[in-house]
Amino acid sequence: MKISVLKETRSGESRVAASPETVKKYVALGADVMVQMGAGDLARFADADYVEAGAQISPSAADAAQGADIILKVQAPSTEELRVFGRGSKLIGVLAPHGDEDALGSYARLGIDAFAMDLMPRITRAQSMDVLSSQSNLSGYKAVIDASAYYGQALPMMMTAAGTIAPAKVFVMGAGVAGLQAIATARRLGAVVSATDVRFAAKEQVESLGATFVTVDEEAMKEAETEGGYAKEMSDDFKKRQAEFVAEHIKKQDIVITTALIPGRPAPQLVSDDMVAGMKPGSVIVDLAAEQGGNVSLTRPGEAIEINGVTILGFFNVPGRLPADASSLYARNVYNFISAFWDNETQDFAVDWEDDIIKGVALTRDGAITHPSFAIAETPAPADEPVAVEVEASAEAPTDETSDDNKDA
Repeated sequence: MKISVLKETRSGESRVAASPETVKKYVALGADVMVQMGAGDLARFADADYVEAGAQISPSAADAAQGADIILKVQAPSTEELRVFGRGSKLIGVLAPHGDEDALGSYARLGIDAFAMDLMPRITRAQSMDVLSSQSNLSGYKAVIDASAYYGQALPMMMTAAGTIAPAKVFVMGAGVAGLQAIATARRLGAVVSATDVRFAAKEQVESLGATFVTVDEEAMKEAETEGGYAKEMSDDFKKRQAEFVAEHIKKQDIVITTALIPGRPAPQLVSDDMVAGMKPGSVIVDLAAEQGGNVSLTRPGEAIEINGVTILGFFNVPGRLPADASSLYARNVYNFISAFWDNETQDFAVDWEDDIIKGVALTRDGAITHPSFAIAETPAPADEPVAVEVEASAEAPTDETSDDNKDA
């Protein structure tokens, strides 16, 4: 079984799909591992480290992919890269299939079995494979670090002989994995933190981290919450009152971090032009949804801008700004996925196509698009058939000390 690790070619991507640690584990399973030369350079993994772990180094993507059974990537391969893939090879990566029908068609046409790690189902068995959680965790941390770098003052309260410095006020919008980590990091740095979320169930998690949960009407949120802890659609009156409440709250904040994302859809707008205009000069906004259009109306995706003294950060690929850790966590997610279906007797990646995990991530198989979310254009569902809506699972609040078993969750 040959596993190939290709160098990322997309602009701004600094991560790599396998670390020396996971290469050693693949070799222990009985696989041959080929790593493209320089694949780990930006993540501070030298070719020599991969060789020491048991891999062979290939001079090019074409050479690395030749005869490969499994090809590991972080981001989806370009059209040029796909040309070197062999028919029947299995591609594993963060393939972002929503809105990219051309890529899905290419995988099917070329006979590539594609597995999208970003579609990993949120079930207990798949926690250690959950790429979105492991990378979002780093995004939440980095958002606070980036904000503090652009914010011209200290975050904690400081009492000095020359006087007292007041602590910074940080407001986090969204208490998923990234939001909770942003809260925890800002609290560690000594800021006064508040947060909000559409799920009232997030209140306990927010408060467990020492932050204040803010909303215009707790009773209305409780009534709208389902038994599973998710939020139903709120009334127009609630939405209006909440927007007005948030606008007033934002005026008093020094740093605002937005984290709301909806898979396959543009990011919801949380902060309007008027809200930004109401913030004091020197304030910083970090928009973690910039790659999907942004939660802030004035965000310029990929840029750091200043408008009337307010800095708005809309960086792309925030986990990639911590390439070593992001690569290590991603590599473990991928290894956990492959090893879960590894047959030790045949030393083969034995895919169980009926397994819930495989059903969740498999896009193509044997030259056809098989994932129900993307094959619908070919086989439309009956008009009276109900449409399933995927809702992000609640995240556990991070702590300073986490076990090896749940670091990625």
